Amino acid sequence: MKTIEVVAGVITENGRIFATQRGYGDQKGGWEFPGGKMDSGETQEQALLRELKEELAVDVCVGDKICTVDYDYPKFHLTMHCFFCTLVAGCKPHLLEHEDAKWLDRDSLNTVEWLPADVEVLKYL
Repeated sequence: MKTIEVVAGVITENGRIFATQRGYGDQKGGWEFPGGKMDSGETQEQALLRELKEELAVDVCVGDKICTVDYDYPKFHLTMHCFFCTLVAGCKPHLLEHEDAKWLDRDSLNTVEWLPADVEVLKYL
């Protein structure tokens, strides 16, 4: 089975967490922490900075690593490295690839349909 290695940012602000809804692919419509595939030669942090810029047009400060999740989807194995992130002052996310996004507080984290690998991340939060 093919392995895909990705990074994801758990963007936090004022006690809330930013969730995005996928706008494409097999997982379209599912909710996730934003991020994407690592390019050859990139560190996890470099990939996350690039991906969040590409997907949301934001600059972030990458914080502590939360976890690495390994999850078997039907067509591939996913290895996802997750980090806390904060938006650089003045940055507001713009949805360039996602259908929707929400700021969720801890009590509302389960109000969206998270993708299976992202459910694993929630266990660490």
